[in-house]
Amino acid sequence: MATIKDIAAKAKVSISTVSRILNFDASLNVSEDTRVRVLRIAEEMNYVTLKERKNKSKNYTIGIITSYTESKELSDPYFLSIRMAIEKHCLKNNVEFKTLFLNKVISNNVKEYKDIDGIMAIGIFQEEEIRTLKKISSNIIFIDSSPEEWEFDSIVVDLKYGSIKALEYLYSLGHKNIGYIGAKVVPHSNENGEELINYRELAYRNFMAKMDNLREEWIFKGYFNPEDGYKLMKEALKLENIPTAFFIASDPMAIGAYKAIYEEGYKIPEDISIVGFDDIATTQYLTPALTTVKVYTEFMGETALNTIMERIKEERTISKKIVLPVKLVERDSCKKIK
Repeated sequence: MATIKDIAAKAKVSISTVSRILNFDASLNVSEDTRVRVLRIAEEMNYVTLKERKNKSKNYTIGIITSYTESKELSDPYFLSIRMAIEKHCLKNNVEFKTLFLNKVISNNVKEYKDIDGIMAIGIFQEEEIRTLKKISSNIIFIDSSPEEWEFDSIVVDLKYGSIKALEYLYSLGHKNIGYIGAKVVPHSNENGEELINYRELAYRNFMAKMDNLREEWIFKGYFNPEDGYKLMKEALKLENIPTAFFIASDPMAIGAYKAIYEEGYKIPEDISIVGFDDIATTQYLTPALTTVKVYTEFMGETALNTIMERIKEERTISKKIVLPVKLVERDSCKKIK
């Protein structure tokens, strides 16, 4: 392995000059030709900095922490698929990891996690919970949420774009009366625990207002699980004027909505068209197969791991927010109407 001394001998300059050039010392008074020559020789000799050598020799441990409990994670496969994607890429890249659930982390002493070099936090976290994570490591990337963007990295998906595409698709099929089933959101940044409108609901409200057909009675909110999807669709089907289509903000909720629709004697898509969000594995096997907005959870996991490892190794202090694209997947749960 080449050393600074080797580069200095070949470039015919002092060792200190080589060191300062390789560290991009702007105060060094040398010609541009000398700088270029030293950098070219270093590249030819495959010089590796001390920092890079330390990074290559060190084994890092990543904490994968989900804001959901194990039982809630199983009821919403979207978050489970993100976690599994992260674990897969950790194994592929020989990165050690510990999978932890937030409720257990909070109940334990943070000193138990002193070997963790960085945290990949999946879901929505309250302010107090974020403070607990910071005690474990300052290297944190949030996945599917973006708190305190000036301090932490984050990976989110383009919820607004996906929602608009879903609504435009329904509208193109002739649906003017479109209902919404989604989740209540209590963000980490709101100390009073007040509910805020999420991007999917906001996109729905703006779209329907633009169509001059926004009606509060067509908006139903609960939690991202099949049980609430079932319960909320049951409520929707009691309306005097039932929408001809529903944009449902998560696939697990859509699965519950399917059951409610069939129990009430309606058919999909003959009577009601449905568009979901996430594209979890089971949606293509529903009858009929669910039209939904695909979130690339595999790519999300890979990107999140690359980002946190880059931050740790490079000691980066400026945070990144990465917005990943989504795509509408057309299947059989929607029908064109006159």
